Amino acid sequence: MIPLHLGALHPVEQAATVALAFGPFVVLGIVIALRRRAERDEQEPVGPDLPEG
Repeated sequence: MIPLHLGALHPVEQAATVALAFGPFVVLGIVIALRRRAERDEQEPVGPDLPEG
């Protein structure tokens, strides 16, 4: 059976489709960037805790 074509998507439907398709990857990228920044900040000593030398 040939699938029936329902016509062009409404602009709101197009935006929702794009958000559902790419949104999780964008959120994942943000989470990874934030976690890397947090881990980097934990590893680098700053302030008066630096060893004198």
